[in-house]
Amino acid sequence: MKKQIYIIAVLAFMIALSSCEDYLDLKPVSQGIAITNTSADSLLFKTPSEVEAALAGAYADFRNEYFSLDYFVNGDAQSNDAYAGADNPANFQIDEYSIDATNSNVSRDWAYLYSTIGKVNAVFNNVEAVPELSDVRKKEIKGEAAFIRAFMYIQLVQLWGDVPLQLTEVTTISYDLLDELYPIMFPARTPVEEVYAQIISDLELAVANVKTVQPDKGFATKGAANALLAKVYAAQEPPQWDKVLQYCDAVIGGGYSLLPEYDMLWNNENENSIESIFEINYAGTSESGNWGASMFRGLDWKKFNTPSNDLFKAFDDEQDMIRKNASIIFEDVSGKWTDPYWPQTNFPFVNKYRIFSSNSPQNYILLRLADIILLKAEALNEAGDLSAAANLVNQIRSRVELAETTAVTQEAMRLAIEKERRLELAFEGHRWFDLKRTGRAIPVINSTIGPDGASMGYNLTETRLLWPIPQAELDKNTKLIQNPGY
Repeated sequence: MKKQIYIIAVLAFMIALSSCEDYLDLKPVSQGIAITNTSADSLLFKTPSEVEAALAGAYADFRNEYFSLDYFVNGDAQSNDAYAGADNPANFQIDEYSIDATNSNVSRDWAYLYSTIGKVNAVFNNVEAVPELSDVRKKEIKGEAAFIRAFMYIQLVQLWGDVPLQLTEVTTISYDLLDELYPIMFPARTPVEEVYAQIISDLELAVANVKTVQPDKGFATKGAANALLAKVYAAQEPPQWDKVLQYCDAVIGGGYSLLPEYDMLWNNENENSIESIFEINYAGTSESGNWGASMFRGLDWKKFNTPSNDLFKAFDDEQDMIRKNASIIFEDVSGKWTDPYWPQTNFPFVNKYRIFSSNSPQNYILLRLADIILLKAEALNEAGDLSAAANLVNQIRSRVELAETTAVTQEAMRLAIEKERRLELAFEGHRWFDLKRTGRAIPVINSTIGPDGASMGYNLTETRLLWPIPQAELDKNTKLIQNPGY
């Protein structure tokens, strides 16, 4: 009876709306559903320009609040590399592992990610019917849509674990289809393993069909899809290290190279460089300005993601001044705000995003070669080839004028690679997820130090490795089950 009530209510709402518009993108945020006109001769996209515009709209979501700000809060402030900073209680919960199901960041991130999935589902499932579009371009568009969908599901599965796997949109309104519509409108959570299987399938489709080179690094390419495949196979439980090696090698052999100097990545003179694999491009206009950069640096108000004492010590212990100076800058904020972790006269900011105006042209690099080189080193070490792993670690260290690694056992090399990834990729959104996939999050976070070497007193537990399903989603979908501990 409850199921029938749900469906009748939903269909009544859908039919009422569909009488007004040929195409409505309702985007119930946990399902990503679109409604199309039901007349026999209707097409969702009637011209190539329409489907290209829809694909561009999905790409544009890489500039929304999730990727402009929350991506870095989730990866860095949730780790031991940064404090929450600013004054947002939702961010404090993330920083202190005390999130609840009404946390506003949790709700909006779920909404952003599923909204984008809804957009790419509409493109993926309807592009074949577009007239006057070449078969080659249709395949490319499907590959690009699959890449974007995989990218979003990687975020979802890392944050929440089991999540609804939505691959279709509602295209026909009919009482005869009640049983089919119900699970689309009110989906249950899909096991992690099945979500990863779909991610891999999408990325394999992307590798087979997208271009090798695009106008800039903000579009899906074979290299970007191979990089995500390497990272996905490393994140699965258990990791498939042979697959990690396969896809790391595909990236490394795909025409990418390390820039000669580390700071060249961040000085804004080498956008879309030969090291960059996937990079969000901003034009610095009101329509395409990176307001997110102003969230991490500036003296007008206390910023997010304050670099941590623990990370500062890690740079100093390694005598890694090149990456430290590229990553962290100190300024005097006397009279502007106070902080429990840093003095006003010597207050740190993230230094990788250096153009921090409200409509900044600052690009974000989401995937780059150094990440993949270190991931390959990890795979080689797990395969027992310590010498080859050390060579790759040393390749990264030599760029920043550090001595070769001293690790001579497999366990020591694991820790050496973990440290190298931390210092190399600081404030790029990777640290928390690296610690989770290696099973190191709980011991590392709970031993984090603050000022003067004192313990931060974190109490991270197993149940806090995943976020809660947003309460608003639970309230409207009885098929969703909350994660343990919430």
